[in-house]
Amino acid sequence: MPIRIDNDLPVKKILEDENIFVMDENRSNSQDIRPIDILILNLMPLKENTELELLRSLSNTPLQVNISFIRTSSYESKHTSKEHLHQFYRKFKAVRSHKWDGLIITGAPVEKLDFEEVEYWPELVDIMDWSEKAVTSTFHICWGAQAGLYYRYGIPKYEMEKKLSGVYRMTTFHKRTELIRGFDDTFLIPQSRYTGVDRTAIENNPRLEIVADSEECGPCIIIGDGGKNIFVTGHPEYDILTLDSEYHRDLGRGLNPDIPVNYYPDDDPTQKPMRSWRCHANTLYTNWLNYYVYQTTPYDWTNEKA
Repeated sequence: MPIRIDNDLPVKKILEDENIFVMDENRSNSQDIRPIDILILNLMPLKENTELELLRSLSNTPLQVNISFIRTSSYESKHTSKEHLHQFYRKFKAVRSHKWDGLIITGAPVEKLDFEEVEYWPELVDIMDWSEKAVTSTFHICWGAQAGLYYRYGIPKYEMEKKLSGVYRMTTFHKRTELIRGFDDTFLIPQSRYTGVDRTAIENNPRLEIVADSEECGPCIIIGDGGKNIFVTGHPEYDILTLDSEYHRDLGRGLNPDIPVNYYPDDDPTQKPMRSWRCHANTLYTNWLNYYVYQTTPYDWTNEKA
């Protein structure tokens, strides 16, 4: 897929070196087609890393996709330069007057806090309220999924005995569901979290459907309102070395973390991790863009009521 991003975004060169088709503005404007406009609310601390991971994952469909990034006004990242934020990110107030085909809400390292204790929670609530009418489908990742399930459907989270870290095997259900079309009976997905979501509460909500889960990790992929909202409790977009970086970061902090499950060969952190989830991750994002965004969104938003 040709993804359309800012010509000066630093990760553009990395994507091009990986043979990912990145379209510049001139070529994009010369094509007489209706591109898909995707907004990404990046709540992760290392924003450039997350940009690269998500853009890789969104680059596997023939659709032309315009990517825009937003950040919160109520909290400013301490791990990304102000110059990068000011150049490549807009604040919510700058985009809320527009309609968007898709919205991605990332994870965030705040899961041990109650939702209402998170500094930017009121602003996130405002964005989720706005998205109900202004966005065709919203894709929530990890803590973003927990936040969305809690605010949109009243699903509580709970703290686990220890951090869930590694690459875990999930089982798929409802094979005809378009979001998991092309999936095998089981697939792998990275997990990195201290909290889970209440399975029983999800099963008892008629607006929600679990399409993949495991006994160890709980619900993994959940569809809300027929695809208006998608929730993924893991990190399908993770790069091969992301869990490795988190593991060594936690070691350096003296947290004595467990070795990530099913990640290093022979559970040996000195060896290069195994890449075992990318194909299903790419299929997941492609299915979302195709079935829940492209085939659902209005061709002309100007005819839609706000």
